[in-house]
Amino acid sequence: MVTNDVRSLESLGTIRRRAVTVSSEDLVRFGTLASGRLPLLVEPAREGVDLKAWAAANRQVVEEKLRQHGGILFRGFDLQDPEDLEAFIHAVSGELLEYRERSSPRTSVKGSIYTSTDYPASQSIFLHNENSYQKEWPLKIFFLCKQPPAEGGETPIADCRKVLARIPPEVRERFAARQWMYVRNFGDGFGLPWQTVFQTTDKEAIAAHCKDKGIEVEWKEGDRLRTRAVRSALARHPKTGELVWFNHATFFHVSTLEPTVRDGFLAEFAAGDLPANTYYGDGSPIGPEVMEQLRAAYRSETVSFPWQQGDLLMLDNMLVAHGRAPYSGPRQILVGMAESVGQEQVRP
Repeated sequence: MVTNDVRSLESLGTIRRRAVTVSSEDLVRFGTLASGRLPLLVEPAREGVDLKAWAAANRQVVEEKLRQHGGILFRGFDLQDPEDLEAFIHAVSGELLEYRERSSPRTSVKGSIYTSTDYPASQSIFLHNENSYQKEWPLKIFFLCKQPPAEGGETPIADCRKVLARIPPEVRERFAARQWMYVRNFGDGFGLPWQTVFQTTDKEAIAAHCKDKGIEVEWKEGDRLRTRAVRSALARHPKTGELVWFNHATFFHVSTLEPTVRDGFLAEFAAGDLPANTYYGDGSPIGPEVMEQLRAAYRSETVSFPWQQGDLLMLDNMLVAHGRAPYSGPRQILVGMAESVGQEQVRP
């Protein structure tokens, strides 16, 4: 589970603060969490600070701090609605991105502001970089806590630069040379239907989209669909030049599923017919010992903190992976994405 080996931050008493002047009016202060480098904490230095206005006036500061730390937690500002998140994203990143070529259920709250993944509260969601299975993905992703759960429900995060460093060199080299393959099967009653994933019922439109995005399409009997996509496992950040571990190879592998879900799928489907699974880029299986080494690398770098109402977490989606811990009670986390980048911009 994602929450194993997580360094929880139980209270603000764990925060070591230091004042930092970032504007002539000293509107905010920066601090660090007990975990150290990730995420950076930003709080108002006095009451009534308008975060959206400050962010718009200090966009370069936000950008520099995000590249350095990978994630920024804005806490203590008056944020609560989709409009607040939308306005903040516009202030620091411009236009929002739509959630396309979907792999998980989300609900649109307002325009391109969505719910977090609508999986059952009892399930963990393993660490991943949003849309790293696609040819294009958001460079930035944002989370606004509208309602923290009664218990659990953290959004664990991990620095992908450090994850890469923890993966054994021979494993890194193997993935660099062979890449990874994402195989999806639609229409067997599990997962999202292809109509939802591609946001259309037009098969010709799907064929055109997949050709453009480097996805192999295979229509099967009964209006079922199988797709295959081969992607890079490592990428070079387009702004920092750093090499990062950036893929969904661990996330979508059948062995990463919750045990009851995994065992049910393996009893129901042949390996090639699973709703989702991953392989090396040549189609050969990724061995269980390799998958456990990859999961261990993520777990070793995982940091988690309890959500507070109004928290806004901004992540560089290539520098930092995120997940979700199980929870109890209502939980509402709003999500937005911005700044599209693609494979041609970030080849290792």
